[in-house]
Amino acid sequence: KSYTADFKLCVVTYAKDNGNRAGRKYSVNEKSVWEWRKKQKLRKLHPRKRARHGKKAKWPNLEQNLLKWICAQRENKQAVSTVAIQLKARLMDMEQKIYDFNGGSENWVYKFMQRNNLSVCAQTSIGQRFPDEWEMKIDDFKTFVFKEINQLGLKPNKVIYMHKVPMSFDISATQSVEETGSKTVRVATTSHERTCFTVLACAANGDKLKPMVIFKRVTMPREKLLAGVSVICNKKGWMNTDVMKTWTDSCFHAQKAKSLLLLDSLAAHKETSVQKHINTISAHISVIPGGLTCKLQPLDMAVNHPFKCFVQEEWDNWMTNGEHTFTPAGRQHHATYVEVCKWVLAAWNRIKQATIWNGFCKCAILPDVDSSSSESDYDSDSDSAPQTSTITEAC
Repeated sequence: KSYTADFKLCVVTYAKDNGNRAGRKYSVNEKSVWEWRKKQKLRKLHPRKRARHGKKAKWPNLEQNLLKWICAQRENKQAVSTVAIQLKARLMDMEQKIYDFNGGSENWVYKFMQRNNLSVCAQTSIGQRFPDEWEMKIDDFKTFVFKEINQLGLKPNKVIYMHKVPMSFDISATQSVEETGSKTVRVATTSHERTCFTVLACAANGDKLKPMVIFKRVTMPREKLLAGVSVICNKKGWMNTDVMKTWTDSCFHAQKAKSLLLLDSLAAHKETSVQKHINTISAHISVIPGGLTCKLQPLDMAVNHPFKCFVQEEWDNWMTNGEHTFTPAGRQHHATYVEVCKWVLAAWNRIKQATIWNGFCKCAILPDVDSSSSESDYDSDSDSAPQTSTITEAC
């Protein structure tokens, strides 16, 4: 008989509390249970894998040093390719004077990676290194936020975070199903990749404020835009002092009581005129230290990725089933500004409150927060909620 790794782990877990004779419950030999409990790599196996087949390393010292080199490179955020591993292995071969080394080939590299639990992964983020003493800066920021929340007596629905999510008119997929062996995989777009910036804001209890879209143009579109989305235009299509004041009046002004607004370290957020304008509506400001996006920004932690995926689904549906117009030269026009606003509104409505709440939990920027707390503790007040969970699409 053979057993899967998942089954073995179940037996081992039960045997830790009931002894090796507990294998009788699963009709397993006591000796087998004893051997499974000794294997430390059992948890690393695939749940449906039945054995760890494969030859042992012929040059264990070389592979051990090579693994240390890879780990050191990744600690410094340096990319490591399979070609780099081949070259490094051959260099170590010469340094250690291993005359019978016939590794360094592509096949050997992948077997080496399999033996050491390595794989080729896509990058998830590109960014700068953390600033000096970043852990201290995180503690100081959280201490300041905790103090503000306690002094003002704020509930989670009064802790607001605002962030900018860059989007474009063309949101084509990077992968597609194609016939095996095809050397070219083309994906149709409108060839209009002018960028618009979507500004989102949400409360710590999961409430969502009205989104704002910043279009890169001088004048406002002539079309009748949706009432559920605030639209503004400027030459750069980016947040500045005037846009920040407009967002405060159109999206954030619904706050009727004291609140705390969390912002990133963009220059426009730290302008004195902007801070005074926000303070006029009884809102306090807390600026997140620069370079700590992946640690302290809730939307980056949990919301941005699903939001972009939902917008991409809307774009795919428009490209496939929408009505299109073309120029005299045959080029397809990009989506109208009304269509873009519909995408943003539909995607923002699909974001769940639990997703936003999880982002705040991961950042741990709220005092004494337990993710298992009852939902009633974080429900917004009926007379002071910043916005309902689903924004209407009325014109």
